[in-house]
Amino acid sequence: MVAYTSDVSSPNRTIGCFGPAESIALATRSAVNNSTLMTAQIKHSKTAMTVLKCDTHHHTYADYLVWSRTYGDELIDGAAYVREPPSPSASHQMIVVELCSQAAIALKGRPCRVFVAPFDVRLPKSTEEDDQVDTVVQPDVLIVSDLQKVDARGMRGAPDWVAEVLSPSTATYDQTVKLRAYERAAVPEVWLIHPIDRTLTIYRLETGRYGQATVLELKGQTPLTSVPGVAIDWDEVLAKLA
Repeated sequence: MVAYTSDVSSPNRTIGCFGPAESIALATRSAVNNSTLMTAQIKHSKTAMTVLKCDTHHHTYADYLVWSRTYGDELIDGAAYVREPPSPSASHQMIVVELCSQAAIALKGRPCRVFVAPFDVRLPKSTEEDDQVDTVVQPDVLIVSDLQKVDARGMRGAPDWVAEVLSPSTATYDQTVKLRAYERAAVPEVWLIHPIDRTLTIYRLETGRYGQATVLELKGQTPLTSVPGVAIDWDEVLAKLA
């Protein structure tokens, strides 16, 4: 089994760090002497995409609309996480497309929708206004059955099902920081897909918390517990990678 590991980045690297909310502006990526870079997940690779925690300020959705880019930037519990290039790999995208395609076919004629990133999911902690929401994520694939949650900005509230396709450079972030956000928002079912290991880790909500994870091989079919009638055929998914 291939381990998804992280290394600590050089403390002299920084990226687009933002000022306080009242004066927030997207900064130019630069090297700053004696600065501290907070790393959500780093993989030293010429082609790996990294997820970096930018600063110590508490951001809201109003701030996010100012500094976020089209794809990959997220806001979790007020912390700004930004992704460095390059974009996801071809195999990552092929898996995402196949998951979306199979789910969309299974959901045809039903009042449900499947979306893929980039698609902003605002996860409020209570009844706060959108501008005060401090968690905004972009799942690789999601299904939502309550279409009242969907609006012009993406959606507000927990999806019924979320899938994240793990990369070595983002796996720790997805399995810790992002998974905790999904649990806190009561997302009923989260799939973490390990393309290299060819395994699937499933978390399901039990009395407000995720129970023990179920780990399966990527073979045969796996049904979605939270969206009855939908199953993913892994043979078809993996055939696209052959």
